[in-house]
Amino acid sequence: MGSMMESQNTGRPAQMMTFSNAITSCLINNYFNFSGRASRSEYWWFFLFGIIVGFITGIIDIYLFGWEWDDPTWISDIASIALLLPSWGVWWRRLHDVGKSGWWTLLAFTIIGIIPLFIWAVSEGEEHANQYGEVPTNMIKRELNIYNNY
Repeated sequence: MGSMMESQNTGRPAQMMTFSNAITSCLINNYFNFSGRASRSEYWWFFLFGIIVGFITGIIDIYLFGWEWDDPTWISDIASIALLLPSWGVWWRRLHDVGKSGWWTLLAFTIIGIIPLFIWAVSEGEEHANQYGEVPTNMIKRELNIYNNY
């Protein structure tokens, strides 16, 4: 069946994480988190978010500072720095989901190392708990709002 949902028979998440939940998970709940696991949908939705942010900030930079190569790109640079830790964190957790150490991200500094990293990023995670944690649920844990009187 060609469904966008991941199979329940494999022990993987029953549903794909949504775009907004992936952003919330990476930017709010896991901004500086390198432990645990991240599902494929969380990783790829946040990857898409990074591309969209880069595209929008690039357009803003062009509008504000010009089109030439030596023109400043301050807005894009600020956005890149802000997204660096959550991007690396979700990448690290994605590797944990396939049973690899997050240190494998260092392969990105080699040209050939991008190939196994891509393969692991698109691979289904382990269907059982591993040394890095339980299978991701793709559900956002809602914390009590400190502004509520509970």
